Amino acid sequence: MKKQRIDYQSSELRRKNLVESPVKMFRLWFEQIDGIHPFESTAMTLSTTSKDSKPSSRVVLLKEYDGNGFIFYTNYESRKGQEIETNPYASLNFYWPSMERQVRIRGKLRKVSRSKSEKYFHSRPLRSQISALASNQSGVIENRDELKNKFSELEERFKGKVIPLPENWGGYRLEHRRVEFWQGRHDRLHDRFVYTKHGTTWQIERLAP
Repeated sequence: MKKQRIDYQSSELRRKNLVESPVKMFRLWFEQIDGIHPFESTAMTLSTTSKDSKPSSRVVLLKEYDGNGFIFYTNYESRKGQEIETNPYASLNFYWPSMERQVRIRGKLRKVSRSKSEKYFHSRPLRSQISALASNQSGVIENRDELKNKFSELEERFKGKVIPLPENWGGYRLEHRRVEFWQGRHDRLHDRFVYTKHGTTWQIERLAP
């Protein structure tokens, strides 16, 4: 394996740079990266655990965030959906290499309202809506033709019609309780600050790299 060493030195993070709300701090960083690499900005690694405590990670896309949490959409019967049903506590990780930054978020996942899921579902491209119906996400299929044939069948069935929101599809909101901001620094002496919620207030602490 080829050895690669990166000496992080593009920026720094100091206590005086932080704002008291982790979501407002996230927005500052998010808007910066979104202006440079919009696709990179919304990709986040979601980690969940099974009922026997085995972890799983996958990349999902952030669709919305505010003071109440961070929202993404998926199939509720997928592997991630089943794991969330068993253990709703999860973590998110944003990695923005072009700015040498990470944001790690931990909290509890809850389903968003069906009306909110429906609104988002119908904002998606028509073929993406059909894909949600066609795919038994995480389920075993014989081959790609099976998936393509089901897609074509549904496309014909709903031609000129409103596609209904699948019962097993919708959004989750991760209600954040701990948010860490990581800034790569020279000589691996990275800057790390963590926000931890205590009641209605946030405590901010610097962590060793």
